[in-house]
Amino acid sequence: MLVTDPEIELLPDGVAGPRRFKIKAVESDERRRLVESLIKNRYAWRGYKSVTLPTDRTVRKFTLAAVEDDATIGSITVSFDGPTGLSVDGAFSAEVDKMRRQGRHLCEFVRLAVDPTVGTKRVLASLFHVAYIVAHRIRGYDTLLIEVNPRHVRYYERMLGFRALSGERLNDSVNAPAVLLGVEFSYVMQQIGEFGGQPERMSSERSLYPASFSLTEEAAILSRMKAKQALLDRRREEAINDPDREGTPTRPMTDFQQSDLLNLN
Repeated sequence: MLVTDPEIELLPDGVAGPRRFKIKAVESDERRRLVESLIKNRYAWRGYKSVTLPTDRTVRKFTLAAVEDDATIGSITVSFDGPTGLSVDGAFSAEVDKMRRQGRHLCEFVRLAVDPTVGTKRVLASLFHVAYIVAHRIRGYDTLLIEVNPRHVRYYERMLGFRALSGERLNDSVNAPAVLLGVEFSYVMQQIGEFGGQPERMSSERSLYPASFSLTEEAAILSRMKAKQALLDRRREEAINDPDREGTPTRPMTDFQQSDLLNLN
């Protein structure tokens, strides 16, 4: 379930110009500890049950963190549909199964948290944008689902273009009411193309998209990810052809490695 405190509308826009923060994959135990502390604090502030990061660090789940001066100021977790399903199946299985039967390739964004003392709309938009790049531009998923508290529905409709897909249900994981929202990544792509990289338009265009990366920045991020993946693929092939070779990766290769997200500007 997504929790944003304060509300998206109350977050400051953020200073225009180069971003001082970076978006990084949460890989180390220390970074996970910092992210979990942030999530627990923001969820507890709302009176929700405590939540933690996924313990199954598989290719179907990954967590991003916004980091500034080595401080974790925001995070979001992305989950891809598969044999074990999605967390939204818990309260909205009928709606989610219907979309699967329609041939939708589903993913969800969960455990969103932003430090209200330093977080801005640019931080939130950057987390969302990098998660979108991996989910849609690299993995090819076409539909994004989220669960939000009913009082946040209008914010996500207005700020990111989500649509309500259900009535109110109980989210047992946080013991709070929730509504299922969805948006097609084709819409996200169109909005980024029109507004991305133009923070000066945030005062007139009341959405998060002007605070996202520009198409040029997105292309550079995507290129770096693909270049690193190609290098990992090449090392894996060398390891298969020469099993006695030292210094080759031992983990199974995937179409995405978390380290691809390190040091994004």
